Amino acid sequence: MARVWIYDRTRDKAYRDAAAKAKAAKRNPPARWWVRYYDPAGRLKSGGTFAKKVDAESRQTDLQNSLSVGTYRDPAAGKVTLGEIAEKWLGARTDIKRSTWWKYRSLLDAHVLPRWGDLPLTAIQNEDVAVWVAALQKPRDEGGSNLGASQTRRAHGVLSMVLDWCVPRRLTMNPARGVPLPKSSEAEHVYLDYVQVEALAEAAASLRTKYGQVPASAHVNRPFILLLAYTGLRWNEAAALRAGRVDLVGRRIRVVTAFAEVEGKLIEQAPKTGKSRTVPVPPSLVDELKPLVENRPDDALVFSTNRGAAMRLRNWRNREFDKAIESAGLDRIGLTPHKLRHTAASLAIAAGADVKVVQQMLGHATATMTLDRYGHLFPDRLDEVAEAMDAARVKATANIGPAA
Repeated sequence: MARVWIYDRTRDKAYRDAAAKAKAAKRNPPARWWVRYYDPAGRLKSGGTFAKKVDAESRQTDLQNSLSVGTYRDPAAGKVTLGEIAEKWLGARTDIKRSTWWKYRSLLDAHVLPRWGDLPLTAIQNEDVAVWVAALQKPRDEGGSNLGASQTRRAHGVLSMVLDWCVPRRLTMNPARGVPLPKSSEAEHVYLDYVQVEALAEAAASLRTKYGQVPASAHVNRPFILLLAYTGLRWNEAAALRAGRVDLVGRRIRVVTAFAEVEGKLIEQAPKTGKSRTVPVPPSLVDELKPLVENRPDDALVFSTNRGAAMRLRNWRNREFDKAIESAGLDRIGLTPHKLRHTAASLAIAAGADVKVVQQMLGHATATMTLDRYGHLFPDRLDEVAEAMDAARVKATANIGPAA
């Protein structure tokens, strides 16, 4: 039996009757030629009806070719909505951390599903995705979402992952690919100098509430901020740091876990890249950390509230960090706890660290990522390299006489 064939509907009495009624009413008769086929699973499918046999033959050829080379897709598969597929995709993501799963959930609910959830997959076009990405960055009073470059890229990334999951069974290609995405601008980075770091740390340690009370984390704020600014630890890595992972003699910190908040609860998990790393501790920080590390159980949190509880980013930032940056006169530069990593990177580069050292310190997955974010901070050493090469050449050729 042929896999794809054309059926002449005039063989059926029902069709002949319908055609006769249409003719009597002076309407166009139903399409005569019906393309039928068996899909790869052996199910009988309709390839559509056509008034002209030549059009039916063209459709027959297309189907035969796609079935032969394995590019066939069930037309009904692309009619499923993005929202339905997104839920299946997210439900299948058992390979990621719980905190990552919830980030994807949040991005879907806040930005992806409101725009794309009710649309069939085949209705999503590349140019429409580009318009959506642009709208995510527009101010709210212009109908946008007022997202920064990083959050825009994350929202697009989730949409793209869902659509990737549909290729090739439901889509021939991912319509979100190739869309221009914003790059993190240098304006989003904040680089403090040594004096500013000291002022911030001191201000955070000296905080008092309007009732004159000491805030929950004031006793650890100074070493905590210094650690963030001089080692590049992520906030949730520093908050999860245990005493047994701090070697004050060797001046090393082993970053093994990080906190994440899931449904209002703190959980401990692997660092962002999934890999542990070791970071150096500046000598001047040893004395700052000693009271928090020495003579304490290995599993004790180095940084905790005055009641011994783990620190939470939102509480700490709203109640203490934001007040400290105002007190230190740094409230107009867009400083956030995470941006202390930028300070760590800039100070390390200015001190002569190469890209691999900065990559290891910050825990970036690749040196390329480090260069993408901080390449503009590395000094122009072209003349230095050229002069060193020239000196080596002169030395190596000093004993070679002129050619005869």
